[in-house]
Amino acid sequence: QVQLVESGGGLVQAGGSLKLSCAASGTIASAITTGWYRQAPGKQREMVAVITSGGTTNYADSVKGRFTVSRDSARNTVYLQMNNLKPEDTAVYYCNLVEGFWHTTYWGQGTQVTVSS
Repeated sequence: QVQLVESGGGLVQAGGSLKLSCAASGTIASAITTGWYRQAPGKQREMVAVITSGGTTNYADSVKGRFTVSRDSARNTVYLQMNNLKPEDTAVYYCNLVEGFWHTTYWGQGTQVTVSS
């Protein structure tokens, strides 16, 4: 069983920065993609940034140029560097991992990011 534990959320003023971390533990067969999603109150969960096993990254249009996803494979950790934060970035951010032949999906418990104007 895989467990994902996020950290690094908090309250920041608009224009500020935060860095989220997600540490994976357990037996990971073969990670396909890891990344970040977010869900704001009253809205659906949306993809923010993902990175494939080959290192290809994909970002939501709303965060391109401001957010950077990266990983440390040796530590089974994925990061999300968020710069120039905006109030509309306020949401619960979830770490996501898709792995194995059956594309099993795992989610972290979420970490709150609040950006004040």
